Amino acid sequence: MTPRLLETHCEWRAEDVADPTAWTEMLTQAECDEIAAAVEHAGAKSSDLLDIGAADFPLPTLAARLKRIENELINGRGFVRIRGVKRDHYSNDEMCLIYWGIGMHLGKPWAQNKYGHLLGDVTDQGKALDDPTARGNELGGIKLGYHCDGADLVGLMCLANGVSGGLSGVANSVALHNDLVRERPDLAAEMYLPQPYDFRGEQKPGTKGWYTVPVFTEWNDRLFVRAIPQYIRASQRIPDAPRLTDKAREALTWIEDAAESGRYSVIMGFEPGDMQFVNNFHVLHGRTEYQDDRAAGKIRHLKRLWLETEVLSDRPPYFRRNIDTHWNDKRVISRLDAAE
Repeated sequence: MTPRLLETHCEWRAEDVADPTAWTEMLTQAECDEIAAAVEHAGAKSSDLLDIGAADFPLPTLAARLKRIENELINGRGFVRIRGVKRDHYSNDEMCLIYWGIGMHLGKPWAQNKYGHLLGDVTDQGKALDDPTARGNELGGIKLGYHCDGADLVGLMCLANGVSGGLSGVANSVALHNDLVRERPDLAAEMYLPQPYDFRGEQKPGTKGWYTVPVFTEWNDRLFVRAIPQYIRASQRIPDAPRLTDKAREALTWIEDAAESGRYSVIMGFEPGDMQFVNNFHVLHGRTEYQDDRAAGKIRHLKRLWLETEVLSDRPPYFRRNIDTHWNDKRVISRLDAAE
């Protein structure tokens, strides 16, 4: 195939998003009051988040704003930070309910791992960097390079920060794709071919430890990106995984270097209570190194959602919900206490 420029209206570069007020949605006091009322309403129905849908977390005026945000995530800039929830007003469980309730207004939750976590944790879970089953959300302290997660949207909510670091970076993969097409169409074309990914031990027992998905896909004039360079390279530890071509390695290096260059990205901090939502198909995300102080109780802890949005009506087959995967055998809310 000959790759072409796609969704140029969704391209942005660092100078276009330098002003944080452009992508920070500050909640009003009236909207915060709506959230507080929704917590009471939903809590009266059930203590199990799995019983709570959008209708059970009523947001009379904020819901319309969230629909506009959902459209912007899919058809515009592709990321947002929502700020204004007062962390010290709520318990951990209530914060999870707030995050879940707002998430249900943005999409349907997907399982994030073989345990069936619909609401997951991003914190130091004691996994070693050289553990072949370790995933980024389980690793503490280290920098995470730019990558995508599963589902249409990935959301993060900050429960607590560590001592330092842990800033979030987002990079525009639409601009990365289009500039690669402009500069090196041969490398872009290579990324349209299926590439091997390491399952990180999350595959169904008795099945292969790798799968293939293109990094770039064109579908009905839209661009879909699945770029996890770390897992693509890690697939090469598996003897029967397809071997990466020299051109694929060069293309991955180009994508990583461009994402890390600062030309296509913005770095943001999280305050406890902040929520970030990102379009996985148009925006890569990563984080800076961070430091915890467990003795002092300063432990970075985020909650995570993977969401299927209603705005995106059609997807390539490999980006659609797979109801047959063993990840859906359970539907679980992770209640990890990072302080333990």
